[in-house]
Order: sequence, then C-alpha cells, then structure tokens
Amino acid sequence: MRSFALVGALVAGVGLAGTATAAAAGDSAVKPAVVGATAAPDWGTCPAATLAGVPADQVQFYSCARYRVPIDHDNASLGTIDIAMLKRAARTPDKRVGSLFLNPGGPGGSGLRMPISGPAIFQPQVLDRFDLIGFDPRGVGQSNPLRCFTTQEDADEVFAAQIAVPLSRTEISGTLASYRDYGRFCKNNAGSLLDHMSTKDVVRDLDKLRAAVGDQKLTFVGFSYGTLIGSTYTSMFPKQSRAIVIDGNVDPALRTSDGAQYDRERAQGFEIALDAFLKRCDQVGAKCAFSDGNPRAKFDELREYLRKQPITLPGADPLDINAFTGTVGGVLYSPGAFVDLAEFLQAYYNAIHPSAQAQSLQAGPLKVLAGGHRGLADLRPDSPYTGDDSYFAVNCSDKPFRIKQDQVPDIAAKWERESRTFGRYQAFADTAACPVWPAKKPDVYRGPWRAKTDVPVVVVGNYYDPATQYKFSQRMAAELGNARLLSVDAFGHCILGDALGVDKAVADYLTDLKVPANGQVFQPNVQPF
Repeated sequence: MRSFALVGALVAGVGLAGTATAAAAGDSAVKPAVVGATAAPDWGTCPAATLAGVPADQVQFYSCARYRVPIDHDNASLGTIDIAMLKRAARTPDKRVGSLFLNPGGPGGSGLRMPISGPAIFQPQVLDRFDLIGFDPRGVGQSNPLRCFTTQEDADEVFAAQIAVPLSRTEISGTLASYRDYGRFCKNNAGSLLDHMSTKDVVRDLDKLRAAVGDQKLTFVGFSYGTLIGSTYTSMFPKQSRAIVIDGNVDPALRTSDGAQYDRERAQGFEIALDAFLKRCDQVGAKCAFSDGNPRAKFDELREYLRKQPITLPGADPLDINAFTGTVGGVLYSPGAFVDLAEFLQAYYNAIHPSAQAQSLQAGPLKVLAGGHRGLADLRPDSPYTGDDSYFAVNCSDKPFRIKQDQVPDIAAKWERESRTFGRYQAFADTAACPVWPAKKPDVYRGPWRAKTDVPVVVVGNYYDPATQYKFSQRMAAELGNARLLSVDAFGHCILGDALGVDKAVADYLTDLKVPANGQVFQPNVQPF
C-alpha cells in the first residue's frame, strides 16, 4: 500500500524502464531459472543491504533468488526480466504447508522485504508453517525497474512542475503540461516493458513463481493494490488458488472499466474517512487537540484559508494547500498518528486565530507531518536516475480513461464541489496523467470476476479506510462470488496485524483452510485518541 497521501502518484518515485535485466548488487551469484521452466529458484545468500535490520541469529532463515520471466508472456522474442524474491523459511519445517506470497500494494510497492517487515502481521502458526515469500513485481525495485528518465535532473524538472492542488490557470496548465512531458520521457526511455506492466502481466509472473517454488496452488496475502493482484489471480487461475486474503480492497470491476469514476470514488472515500476523523475528534473531547469548538467547521475554515495563502509557523516551512492536503490524506492511512494530526491542525488554526492560548502548540514536533511534499535533491549534473515509474505504468495500463486531458479542469471542478478537500487533488493525479500515458494497447484483465475457487476468498475491509473505501470491499466480495467479507469498525488503510479477531480468523484460514463466517464485524486492537 502507498503510505503517502491519497494518490501517491504526485510524490511517488518515477523511473525508466529498459529491457535489460537489472541484477541486484551483490546478487550476481544467484542464477535465474530457465524461462518457462518449473525448476526451483536457485536460492542463495541475500545481499547484506537486503537483510538490513535482521538480527544475526535470524539471518539463517532468509534466502534470495531471481526468477526469469518473459517481458511478454505471449511473445518470447521481446526478451526477459528477472523477478527478485526473498524467502523467510518456515519455523517448523516438518509442519510446513507451503509458501505464502505477499504483496504490499502500490502499485509500485516493493514487496521484497515483506518477509522481514511483515511477520508482525501474522499469528505465530502462520510463521511456523509457511515460507514467507516477498517479491518485487515487474518494473519495481530490484525487478528490472521501469524508468522513464535517464537523469535525476530531468525527473526533478518534470515533477517540480506538478502541483498537487492546482488552482490558478497557470498552475493547472503547468501541471497538465508536466504530465505530457512525463509521457514523452516514458515513450523515449522506458523500452518494451512499458507495454507489459498490467496487473494481468504481474499475475502471470506470480503463477510462474508459484509453480517454481513447488506449490500446486497459490497462498497469497495482498494489501491495497495487492487486492487487485489477488482477485485477478483467482479469476484467471481459480483452480490454482488455495487461500487468498485481500485487505484494503479495490473495486476490481470499476477500476478496470472506468478509471475516472474509480478516481472520483476514491476522492469520496477520503472525504468519508476525514469526516469520521473529525467526528471522532469531537466525541473524545480533550483527548483530541482539535476538539475545542466545531472540528468540522474549523477544518473547513483552515482549508479555505490555505487555498488563498500559505501559513508559516516558527521553525517550520510554509504550509500551502498542496502540502496540507497531502499531509491530511497521508495521515488518514495511519490512525496511530491521529493525535499528531489533531495537534498539527490546531497549531495552524491557532495561527489564523492568534490568542494567548494559541501559543501552547509549537511547530517543531509537527515537522514530520508537514514535510511530506517532494523536495529537490542537491545533485550533480547528469546524476543517474534510480527511481522507478511503475505506479503510473500499472495504473495507466489497468484503468481505462475515456476522456481527453483537456477535460480534467472541468472534471476537477465538479469533483471539488462534491469532495471539497480531495476532489481536485485526485483529479490531478491518475485522471490527468493517464490520458497522455504512452503505453500501447496493454493486455489487461477486465473480468469476469466470478470464477469459482475451491475455497472462498477472504476479503477484509475497514469502515473508514481512506484509500479504498469500505464500499469497495463490499463490492469486491460481491463481484468475486465466492468470498467471505470480514469488516472492521476501524480507521486507516488495511488492518491485518491490528485487529486480533481478524488475525486469528486469517491464521486459521491460511493454515487449515477454515473458512470464516461471512458478515462478521471486528474491532481494532487500539482506538485512535
């Protein structure tokens, strides 16, 4: 899942995509399998950087490999790429069930280190009985990163022109032009991989990885965009699906049929989550620093003020509407930061309503919230570009947009009327970028979604998930046809690891295929404030 605000697109790393295989530093001894073969990956020692943070007595449980797949699964002549994989071995090998593949979302999220960072999500029985396998999907991280730029300076110039919430005619035209420039760089530099970055391509890779590790059926946990991977897999390969858990769900049918409407509903989801945050703040009183008075009215006043001019607090950079919107949207992902968000909002509200009491909150501790917008690095001329551009490469392949880019300003104005905080922000992301994205006729899976798996898919959704609103999880469960919906009365994007009832149900499902009862509603381990 993207941890940064709302769409991640405007602040996500952007990259170029050549067709040559990119081997990880220090990983050259790990030989990829033969294309199309089902031989096991050649697991070997991981590079030290990959295992950063792993205690010395735990290193023995980890191994790494690269597995070769075609750029185009239907045309071997385009060449190959290598998928980077990391395995955390099951703690009780004699009771091992198989491999559990993990994806953190994005699109463009690196999943390679999930077996290192993710064990806290799972109950002990899952760690005992599964090899956890993380991987970077094609075009991401260490799996032949798709790159649209050859130098960091070119990337900085393009992205500096993108305004998250463009209001003036100059800001709007400059932002739209920057996306056209972005598309031209991608067309010139990304190579043949650009046309083969759809979720269908990722899923076909995943099925090869499943076969390579020796599993007859896939066991998979996916978050956020990873729910599209999981649902696409079960729809394309229902008989190879063992146990699929998807948390923080997209609406697969809408996402792959109408990109603009999907983005519009994403903006609405952020508004729902924001309204719930403000209501909870009001309910808890003094526990929320923004509770005095009417939090909703105060928030709206602060937002409208920032639409006209920035606010500067002592010791902090100026806060404008772009950083404000990105900050609020980003924190809605993580209810553990709601206390800090409330202090952030109150500090800036005090700045436009100065009083003796308003001096109690200082800007210093709030820098972590206010500093989420992109800054330009101090780089030498012609610095190599080391990011990747997989976010748009996947989204603009999967999500069809039947609009022209010059319609976006009117669309943004319409969405803004119904989603005042996030409508314009969302419109000037995928909806502005994808109509001028240069991929040619990507091969996309657009349904049907009701394939019959042997075991129901477990769909998990939070009531106040900002990035993938709860209605999406309801639709996912209905569209798949053979699914169980587990709901959580919680804030934040995704919930596994933070709601014990769900964690136990998921553990029993993964290990023993015990299907949870449909329609259960759980509580999170910790409430905000």
